[in-house]
Amino acid sequence: MPRFTVHVRNEWLTVPCKDATCSIKWLGFEALKRYIKNKPDNGGIQHIKDVHFGVKRCQGFGLLDNDDTIEDVLEDNDFVELGNITNMVYMFSVCREIDYISLDGNSLTSTDLVNLGKGLFKIKLTPEAEQKVVQSRELLDTIVKENKVVYGITTGFGKFAQTVIPVSKLKELQENLLRSHSSGLGSPLSPERTRMLLALRINVLAKGHSGISLETLHSMIQAFNASCLSYVPEKGTVGASGDLAPLSHLALGLMGEGKMWSPKSGWADAKYVLEAHGLKPISLKPKEGLALINGTQMITSLGAEAVERAEAIAQQADIIAALTLEVLKGTTKAFDSDIHELRPHPGQKEVALRFRSLLDSDHHPSEIAESHRFCDRVQDAYTMRCCPQVHGIVNDTIEFVKKIINTEINSATDNPMVFAERGETISGGNFHGEYPAKALDYLAIGVHELASISERRIERLCNPSLSELPAFLVNEGGLNSGFMIAHCTAAALVSENKVLCHPSSIDSLSTSAATEDHVSMGGWAARKALRVVEHVEQVLAIELLAACQGIEFLRPLRTTTPLEKVYDLVRATVKPWIKDRFMAPDIEAVHRLLVDQKVWNIAGPYIEKYCMEYIPESRPSSPTAFALDPPPSPRKRVRLE
Repeated sequence: MPRFTVHVRNEWLTVPCKDATCSIKWLGFEALKRYIKNKPDNGGIQHIKDVHFGVKRCQGFGLLDNDDTIEDVLEDNDFVELGNITNMVYMFSVCREIDYISLDGNSLTSTDLVNLGKGLFKIKLTPEAEQKVVQSRELLDTIVKENKVVYGITTGFGKFAQTVIPVSKLKELQENLLRSHSSGLGSPLSPERTRMLLALRINVLAKGHSGISLETLHSMIQAFNASCLSYVPEKGTVGASGDLAPLSHLALGLMGEGKMWSPKSGWADAKYVLEAHGLKPISLKPKEGLALINGTQMITSLGAEAVERAEAIAQQADIIAALTLEVLKGTTKAFDSDIHELRPHPGQKEVALRFRSLLDSDHHPSEIAESHRFCDRVQDAYTMRCCPQVHGIVNDTIEFVKKIINTEINSATDNPMVFAERGETISGGNFHGEYPAKALDYLAIGVHELASISERRIERLCNPSLSELPAFLVNEGGLNSGFMIAHCTAAALVSENKVLCHPSSIDSLSTSAATEDHVSMGGWAARKALRVVEHVEQVLAIELLAACQGIEFLRPLRTTTPLEKVYDLVRATVKPWIKDRFMAPDIEAVHRLLVDQKVWNIAGPYIEKYCMEYIPESRPSSPTAFALDPPPSPRKRVRLE
């Protein structure tokens, strides 16, 4: 009796068919009956005969006609998906070819990796990488054929490194490795982060020093390109011998065990998800299990996201702080280029340059600045005056960390390493996660300062004795509380960051019967860094909301053109605060503007234009950097249209 697997609302259902002349419509209704059978509320389906659905093949994604007979369009054990016919037609009509990134193990960047996580690209190997992978595998096959004793290839692992395994059990050895090491706990990584993790592991294997077979590597690439993503718990790695637990979960799904997710299947048994996309589980050869799980890719992929988001929020923090300075009627004198030439840290000079390009000048006059030009104030508080010094070191920290992360992205972190040109394997310690762990602890400490100083600026905006504005930036204070508790939220996030910035990499616990007697704790360093960066984004979102609200009380005066553009961007999303309303959605909406880098996209072109017109020697020599002397950290360029 033929059987078919039907996907309905994230569930896979097996439907036997006694009569292959039945229609596709019959198959759909049978699947719906099974779906609602064990649902307390029938799955929200009141009258099954009134349900309109479309059916498509999971392999090839072809839409099926409901009147077609099963024997004409399906084969035994085929996979099909049930869904809304309108959505299916739309999905296929807008489908487009996605560009590819070629991986060679040497040239992937953190920016590329984040874009791969977002699903903006598929991946393939360069011919040179394929050749290296083949040569490396040939050496391992020779080792096995000659019955040589080599760690992880013909022996056990860790404390069992002295135990020689019979050739007949080498496949089982590798499979057992993945099963036993898949012991992580906690929430699974998001599809985006799992996609980054898989892409990075493929990139490392593409270097040709891990002994993976080309067949297995191609299977991994096919799974990535189909977005078949394993269930990877976020907790369980100590960061040496690499990220064993999360990478084992990643590989276990590719082996057809455990759970997997894809956009078309949702969560389901890995075997069924792979089959639904026309893919076969990988079959492990000697050393391949170890090659799949030995490395720092969990730390590094999360670290890549953290450093990319840190760079984006650091750029936008300068813009937000400049807007706050305008609202608080600060002076631009502290950003004079001669001051910063006397302490020429690259980040400090770059931040001062950004402030000059955004604030009152012949280039961008400000009516607000003109209104207090002859006031008796001599200098501003540190939170405004010292932005180049405080924000500057954050920029330099990000540059330092990004360099380490990009080096780690293109590093072979396996053990033992396979050197085909030398005809030997060598055991070492490249799997140890200390480099990215220390760097990401440093990143958290550095980027946190953006939130710390931002919270103090929020206080100045909300405090009428410091701002000369209505208390908490709202009229009818008392009846309305305005930004009173939004400031408390910022303070709470800054306080959380103070705990999260305690470095995890100063800790170590001996594991694996004292074989792995010093570890990096880099997995927690990466997760903490990401959380700190998110908190920084949220605090700056509150400051941006507050600064824009402050502008309302200075009207009809206008600030500079680029800062007015930022104000317009925010007001297109969030209305002015006339009286109290539900505030959380406003904060979330502005946070999304920052995550999507829209504030930078609005103001960045004005910064670049200022550099091009007023500082000829700063004309960029590359598409990613302002050519200051000494050169600052690489930054994204946005052209003025």
